[in-house]
Order: sequence, then structure tokens, then C-alpha cells
Amino acid sequence: MIVSGKARLAGVLGWPVSHSRSPRLHGFWLEQLDIDGAYLPLPVAPGDLEAVIRALPRMGFRGANVTVPHKEAVMRLVDHLDPLARRIGAVNTLVARDDGSLEGRNTDAYGFFENLRQGCPAWAPASGPAAVIGAGGASRAVVAALTDAGVPEIRLANRSRERAEILAADLGGPVRVVEWSERAGMLDGCALLVNTTTLGMSGQPDLDLDLSALPQTALVNDIVYVPLETDLLARARRRGNPVVDGLGMLLHQAVPGFAAWFGRRPVVSDELRAFVLS
Repeated sequence: MIVSGKARLAGVLGWPVSHSRSPRLHGFWLEQLDIDGAYLPLPVAPGDLEAVIRALPRMGFRGANVTVPHKEAVMRLVDHLDPLARRIGAVNTLVARDDGSLEGRNTDAYGFFENLRQGCPAWAPASGPAAVIGAGGASRAVVAALTDAGVPEIRLANRSRERAEILAADLGGPVRVVEWSERAGMLDGCALLVNTTTLGMSGQPDLDLDLSALPQTALVNDIVYVPLETDLLARARRRGNPVVDGLGMLLHQAVPGFAAWFGRRPVVSDELRAFVLS
């Protein structure tokens, strides 16, 4: 792939950003689709965020992804804010408009739902309640996606009940907050279980959750993808539950941004998964 002086530019803003798999992911699509473009890691300290955001359109960038710790701070720096990003309370995608202004979007909800749809086509939003563990930023995107898809009830458990109550009040919908001590019991009759916490991630403790009450037909998803199969997914698989890992959420959330920046809509494939993991 040759990058010319007319190349379309995008990147990922974070601090740190060296761990991000986004440059590898977008680089795969740029190569596959033979696009004159580049996607760059952009390490930006919190104190430099505003200056960098203002400079992006002036430097010819079509936009960028936003990762920790900037997803909330960038909301006050964009010229336009997508309604879903406002509702979730975080921006993960910036798109430069023709007039030089920046729009903030959130594609995490899209990525989460598309991952479930591709990973387990048999699951249907209306098939029953969903149980969600955690009430952080990722959980807000997950709950928004499930609400918009028509899930009839969302049972939400978080170690801090107050944080769960705030999420429920902010997002509305069919959310019922459950005490952390009762998280195992809330699995009874559920059609979906989602872990949105970092519990189970490499270097973190496993998620302490008894699955006995969960129907064997329920889909189990963990948004963690390092390791690809967490302890939660391994235990669910052993008892016969269908499972979907968290890598697909990362891959699918990247699709709308790539399409906006580079003018082509890419496809999430097994080849892409293997490349990103290698």
C-alpha cells in the first residue's frame, strides 16, 4: 500500500495508546480495500487534549477514535454531539465535517449489538430478560443498545448500587437495579448475560458469579477480549450455554468510523479476527 500526499488520515487518541489494536485493525482494512490512507496511534496527555482536538481538522484528519481516558472529556470539546453519544455520556469516534467542525459519536452500542448478532444469530432481543454486570462506561453503551433493540427487561447489578441507579436514571428504559449480593439470583429466566466489567481480564480477578440459575439456553457475552475466553465464558461453555467473546465488539464498533473517514464500509471477517489476534 502506497500513502500519497492526498492520503486520508485518521487515528486513535489515548493516554497511553501503545496497547491499542485499532491501528492494526484499520490498517488491515486499508490494505484490503487498497485505500490511499493511514490510521495512526496518537498518544495525547489529558492536558494536551483540547489543543490536539482543535488541530485535527486543520492537519487534514478526517477524524479519530477516542479511547481511555478521553471518552468523556472530549464531549465538551466537539462542535456537534450525536444524540446517542450524549445519552451514553461518552464519545469514541470523531468525524470531521466539510466545514472543519468536529462531530462526536458513540459506536460502542452498535459494536456490542452487531457482535451478538454475528456471534449468535439465534439470539433475539425479545426472547427474554438480560442480566448486565457492571455500571461503568461500557455498561452504558450495552444498556442503551439492549434498550433500543427491544429487550423487555434489563437486570443490572454493580458493586456500587448508587452507580447502577444513576445509570438507570440517565438511560431510562426497562432497567431494574439488583443488589450485588443478589446477582446470582437475577440470572433466573434470563436469555442473555453480559459482563461489562474488567473482572476476568488478564491481571484482574475472575468474575465471582454463580451460574446455577442461568438457563442453559441463555447467551453469555463477556466484553473482555484479553484473554479471548475468560473464566466466565469457559464456565458457561462447559455447562452448554452459547457464548460470544468480546473481540467482536472492538471490531464492529470500528466499522462506522472507518466508513465515515475513508468512504468504504468494511466487513468484519474471520480473517480480520485472526489478523488482529496475531
